[in-house]
Amino acid sequence: MDRFGEMHIFVRIVERRSFTKAATDLMIPRATVTNAIQRLEERLGTRLLERTTRQVKPTLDGEAYYQRCRRILFDLEDADGLFRQTMPKGLLRVNLQGTLARKFIIPALPGFMSAYPELTLLIADSDRYVDLVQEGYDCVVRSGELSDSTMIVRRLTLLPTVTLASPDYFGKIGIPETLDDLTTQNHQAVGYLSGANDRPVPLDFTVGGVLRQVMLPASVSVTGADLYMAAGLAGLGLIQVPRYRVIEDLRAGALVEILPEYPPEPMPVSVLYPQNRQLSPRVRAFADWLTALFRTLHFGS
Repeated sequence: MDRFGEMHIFVRIVERRSFTKAATDLMIPRATVTNAIQRLEERLGTRLLERTTRQVKPTLDGEAYYQRCRRILFDLEDADGLFRQTMPKGLLRVNLQGTLARKFIIPALPGFMSAYPELTLLIADSDRYVDLVQEGYDCVVRSGELSDSTMIVRRLTLLPTVTLASPDYFGKIGIPETLDDLTTQNHQAVGYLSGANDRPVPLDFTVGGVLRQVMLPASVSVTGADLYMAAGLAGLGLIQVPRYRVIEDLRAGALVEILPEYPPEPMPVSVLYPQNRQLSPRVRAFADWLTALFRTLHFGS
């Protein structure tokens, strides 16, 4: 194994905090990972990693070496792609928002795989905050406003969004005709906890072109989009979701839209990836494909 191979293994261990996870990501035996680090530490004459029963973390020397290795490896990968004009290849680990993945991304995926036959995809789905580096993902697709300034964010589309609840819910509390009715009629929302700090998200309304946020009490709070929808259908409170998700429920009368004259702001959909991976051919190919795909999609108004 050459020095670049050892650097690649070392970088993956630091990012994943695990010899076993690094070996799985790189699709090599764990023994190969262990032997590579032993050779690397012997050659450099310093200890790079601290090992405990729970995790692996870099020493001070290891952290400094990791930063240099990361820059070298990404420069090397970018140079290969620029001058050799080779097709992206290898493993691409992505984390997708489940509903968008099932409805739009996965059905179109055969076209991407045909265009890039040397790529292998590992796909996970989640609504929660994901630490891309720590968890080993190359990029994620998320809905909603994003606050992680350490990521490169590429906007894919804006989803028209509506406010609704079930007929059973409105039968108990009444249908609000104005924004003030939301408080005077004692309405409740289904709480949606979003982001790394799990803060509840207020309801958004556009009044005369100006955003107005309303925080209603919530007896039930959830952390995922599917649970949020299910709670709304069960009559547990008001919800705000992209219109494409509820077209059939509106037609069937399972949900009722309210206050259409004060629509929520459209929900952004974005692909995110670490700044140090913005030039990775694998990530660039997938992000470019997603951008082109979402230009062809229609989400209603």
